[in-house]
Amino acid sequence: MSDRKLKFFISAGEASGDLHGSDLVAELSRQAPGAEIEFLGGDLMASQAGHAPLVHYSEMAYMGFAEVLRHLPSIARILRQAKEAITAMRPDALVLIDYPSFNLKLARHAKEMGIPVFFYISPKVWAWKEWRVKEMRRYCDKILSILPFEVDYFKGKGLDVEYVGNPSVAEVERKKASMPTRAEFNLLHGLDPNRPLLALVPGSRRGEIKGNLPIMVEAALRFPSLQPVVAAAPSIPREFYRSLQIPRLEHIPVIADSTFPLMAHSTAAFVTSGTATLECALLGTPQVVCYRSSGSRLFYNLMSHVLKCPHVTLPNLIANGLNGERYANEVVPELLMHHCNPDELSAGLRRILPGAEGRDLMLAGYGRMMGKLTPADAPAKAASVILGHIR
Repeated sequence: MSDRKLKFFISAGEASGDLHGSDLVAELSRQAPGAEIEFLGGDLMASQAGHAPLVHYSEMAYMGFAEVLRHLPSIARILRQAKEAITAMRPDALVLIDYPSFNLKLARHAKEMGIPVFFYISPKVWAWKEWRVKEMRRYCDKILSILPFEVDYFKGKGLDVEYVGNPSVAEVERKKASMPTRAEFNLLHGLDPNRPLLALVPGSRRGEIKGNLPIMVEAALRFPSLQPVVAAAPSIPREFYRSLQIPRLEHIPVIADSTFPLMAHSTAAFVTSGTATLECALLGTPQVVCYRSSGSRLFYNLMSHVLKCPHVTLPNLIANGLNGERYANEVVPELLMHHCNPDELSAGLRRILPGAEGRDLMLAGYGRMMGKLTPADAPAKAASVILGHIR
């Protein structure tokens, strides 16, 4: 096999998957020179692969039952297109990056063809939809875990799992080394150098942004000494943010491709639950985490019974594990559903501003969290494990 060029098919269905996938593409290309790589993903993966994706993730990143239902024909078409590409290519490995509902269907197709399947950045089945474990056990050859507490969980479910390190650790360090200074950042985006920044990070999907940004803006404007700035998601045009008609949003800068430096140079941040919460913690910026879907108390109570773990944010889960007691040693506050409102966000922010006791407690929690993460280069380790398996 060493004399033959290897072939890989990688599937990432959203912005964070594109980011992690791009580093994996780079490592597979480095460790297997000349490898042929086809993928579903975005611009970052395209820059490493040297060609456009089979399908861009912007055509796939739908959230919520209603939104998915409206786009079922499009999703079915993309799934069919991906299966046909895998059949024609017959890759040496299929690598899946999160996005479980779609990716597990690809896993079944590949497994039926005898193609090894790897899940890099696995579904959060330990939180909910645990029934997916059965599909993962049936169709996946190996789970390449990026969260240390997942290893015992997946081993206990009979899956072959290996912790490869968390890619956000290296990504954050790399971006910190190349990001502009605070003064350069202010100048680049026309920001007031005399007002501390407050980062508003409302998510990477349209539904998330619609649900969370109005609440963030209303809460942020209660702190006139702070300068709120919205981190625009990749592939979401700025016109979309303006189209939401959020009162006074026209006075708040909306900047693209600068989420890392914005969070790094901010005094604090409002962050929608997801990978960005871990990145914000690794950057050392205190944050209030929120997530609003229906905003219904009934839905919140329902989800409290559905969720299998005490927390939903990565800083809390990494620091405390799956068996940590709710609110005990909580690193970041989690304001979910009806708790995601301007009053509770404002109160959460006051507790972590400079001089407040909550700020020091959160930074100490960040340190505890970072002690659980390994400095290993996750993409390099993942690529090495994949190549070792297929060779």
